[in-house]
Amino acid sequence: MKRAIVATAVAAATCISTTAIARDTIFIVGSSTVYPFATVVAENFGRTSKFTTPKIESTGSGGGLKLFCAGVGLEHPDVTNASRRIKATEFETCQANGVEDIVEVMFGYDGITVGNSKTVEQMDFTPKDLFLGLAKDVPGEGDTLVPNPYKTWKEVNPELPDIKIEVMGPPPTSGTRDAFAELVMEEGCKTYDFIAAMKKEDKQKYKAVCHAIREDGVYIDAGENDNLIVKKLEVSPGALGIFGFNFLDQNREVIQGSMINGVAPSFESIADASYPLARSLQFYVKKAHVGEVPGLEDYVAEFTSDTALGEDGYLVEKGLIPLPEGKRREVAEIGKGLIEMGAPEPK
Repeated sequence: MKRAIVATAVAAATCISTTAIARDTIFIVGSSTVYPFATVVAENFGRTSKFTTPKIESTGSGGGLKLFCAGVGLEHPDVTNASRRIKATEFETCQANGVEDIVEVMFGYDGITVGNSKTVEQMDFTPKDLFLGLAKDVPGEGDTLVPNPYKTWKEVNPELPDIKIEVMGPPPTSGTRDAFAELVMEEGCKTYDFIAAMKKEDKQKYKAVCHAIREDGVYIDAGENDNLIVKKLEVSPGALGIFGFNFLDQNREVIQGSMINGVAPSFESIADASYPLARSLQFYVKKAHVGEVPGLEDYVAEFTSDTALGEDGYLVEKGLIPLPEGKRREVAEIGKGLIEMGAPEPK
């Protein structure tokens, strides 16, 4: 009799444990840049399907991938959004933690914007200007590096205005920060031959020099809230902000995007890649959770549909730079078949 009671208690505890971790809502984390697009898809999905509206948290691309790759099971996210591709090291972490079958969906384009208030003149930077203004260490006399001494943009480049260097941007966990480091800081950094030579001699040191942002108060970490940066620019006309093109497009009445190498950020310049800071947007799906979390497959189908991603799709109306038609069809096939990605090449 006692054995029967114990067996019943264990069974009940197991049932409670299983119930406790069960959920009927898709759990999504990741990029603050992708967050507005994913939110629109989630809300539309909740309205038009039989499933609950997915829960989305803006954690930054790096933070989202860390959570996503932590393991398989309903205590972990089903999807993570990213404004950069998954790194080889992150992919390896996923694999080591049992997250083996990952679906990568690249759904559109965005541009990184270096913006300021419309009450001041539009800036025109080169990647070298931005590297010199924001790097922790910069070239000094000869082939040496010194702590960044620059206080104004005119000191960086005599053709730039005599404005104090003050930049608000995303934290290290942000895909926007990662992409800015690669597309801007590194491009400016490697214009110096002695630094470019480091890449062959000591890749880790080269990356540390080129990607490190100054920590003397000139660069202000504004967290994952791009809207907060926009609000701060309204009250700080001399300051610059770093954020996704989508936020510029939504706030054109108060802010403007700086030109990079003479090219302004626009739908056209990002789509044809003439704007130097164009990048892809993507999300990653944990295939092991398909069938375990209700509606996950349907959510992916909604996100990759022509209704969402087509030239007249509702995400394009929200500022997404659409993929070419051929690429959209390819993405739709990946979404429909939940086709797993291969390992990314190490950089």
